[in-house]
Amino acid sequence: MRVVFLLMILTSAAVTEIACAAEAPPPPLGFFVTSAKHKTGNLGGLAAADKLCQSLAATVGQGERTWRAYLSAERDPENNNQPAHARDRIGQGPWYNANGIMVGNNLADLHERRGNPILFAVDEKGQLIPGRWPGSPRPTEHDVLTGSTAEGRLMAGKTCNDWTSDSADLKAQIGHCDGIGLGGNTVGSSASWNSAHESRGCNDTAPGGGAGRFYCFAAK
Repeated sequence: MRVVFLLMILTSAAVTEIACAAEAPPPPLGFFVTSAKHKTGNLGGLAAADKLCQSLAATVGQGERTWRAYLSAERDPENNNQPAHARDRIGQGPWYNANGIMVGNNLADLHERRGNPILFAVDEKGQLIPGRWPGSPRPTEHDVLTGSTAEGRLMAGKTCNDWTSDSADLKAQIGHCDGIGLGGNTVGSSASWNSAHESRGCNDTAPGGGAGRFYCFAAK
């Protein structure tokens, strides 16, 4: 009887623990792809991109955090026109998307990850970005502006003149938020969430599968 009683207590405790876990609030939003789109690579510069991140976060009740665009630039006006590396702008983590899934525990972990629809292809509302994942709606919009290497550092000449130009002669480095390239390729640079290939031009973000979106991270 004593054993049965103890088992009943343990079982009850386990049920309570599971129930508490189920009722636990989700981790705070710390990452998203912008739901807002841009026809060109002219985002108005880093400051305007940051402002958009802040505004979109506020629409889902997360405006109290400090948000930064995951974009590199050759000249950052807020840093004496020194280069800006995307990885240096976004804090230390951890970061969770709108569905409560961790996209990176820290900077090293984040930059070791590959593109993945359930991790990186999620906007501030928790909606999936159209990509090459099975069953995705069309058109593909998985190309995300970064101007960065896979390590999150500036890729010179690939920032649409620091996100102020719509010139067809300039390029932007982009990542595949879903980690899927042409023909379903999920290896090599095709799988990179932040540095898959360059765009065809800064005049139009759509060719190749883009919509002028970029990543936003809570830096604080």
